[in-house]
Amino acid sequence: MATAPSPLRTTAGNLCLGSAPDSWGVWFAEDDHQVPPTRFLDELVLAGYEWLELGPYGYLPTDPQRLKEELDARGLQVSGGTAFGALHRPEAWDEMLAHVRQVAALTAAAGAHHLVLIPPMYRDEKSGAYTESSVLTAPQWAGFGRAADRLGKLLLDEYDIRLVVHPHADSHIQTQPEIERLLNESDSRYTNLCLDTGHVAYGGGDNLDLIRRYGERVGYVHIKQMDPEILAQVAAEELSFGEAVRRGVCVSPPAGVPNPAEVVTELARLDAELFVIVEQDLYPCAPEVPLPIAVSTREHLADCGLTETRRPQRHR
Repeated sequence: MATAPSPLRTTAGNLCLGSAPDSWGVWFAEDDHQVPPTRFLDELVLAGYEWLELGPYGYLPTDPQRLKEELDARGLQVSGGTAFGALHRPEAWDEMLAHVRQVAALTAAAGAHHLVLIPPMYRDEKSGAYTESSVLTAPQWAGFGRAADRLGKLLLDEYDIRLVVHPHADSHIQTQPEIERLLNESDSRYTNLCLDTGHVAYGGGDNLDLIRRYGERVGYVHIKQMDPEILAQVAAEELSFGEAVRRGVCVSPPAGVPNPAEVVTELARLDAELFVIVEQDLYPCAPEVPLPIAVSTREHLADCGLTETRRPQRHR
């Protein structure tokens, strides 16, 4: 069984570092191109991480006791759960809520207090085909913030879990104006932001500006970088996110944008204790690719002052 190195401490004492299945090329509950979950968990430990996000529901065990056994055997802890949810489709609310409840129950059973909600992409992850319009109608926007708050209140009241909405490429929450509109039209008691630094950059946003102006709404962080040259190809060729990932848009620090040292510095100034989860979109990739990247990324973030493994005590 893999054993973890001794935890290190950081100058950014309000931040707690972790990783996720995404950094091992995992996008789906089941897929022949992905490493098996036991390999992911073993390599996560070998790479020096103690905390993990659960990733797509069904990839890791969904039975709470079995999940606990797998994590306890490796000394791992859970930072949060991950779900996809269409807040702009009232007709799909019940189906979405059923899925979110599954994720929330497992997340709570694992002792975590955050649920990362990712808006569904309007282009297919594999083919790049459009599955719906890239632009929300006025009625869809009008209900978006209210739907987020309704879900966030339910999660808080029933599961003691905080909802953090995750901007994502090829989704309706991608650009900085879209992110700001969601925050301005929702209630900080129930809806906050999972700041994904790579997806913000992908959408042309300014991570440092968001942290400085909306720091009180940052409840959770995914830290990643994007290659500016491939971002230019995305704009010029109207590439789907899936195609951009296949071209290598998501890169290891310090090769892309934003600069993680600047992000860590700004996050360290916030009056909040936050999970900062490493992600690097790699799907699909050869099985031997993720581990060295996970190690080098952790080492680079350590140089930026981010190596903390302590659980945040104050949740947003």
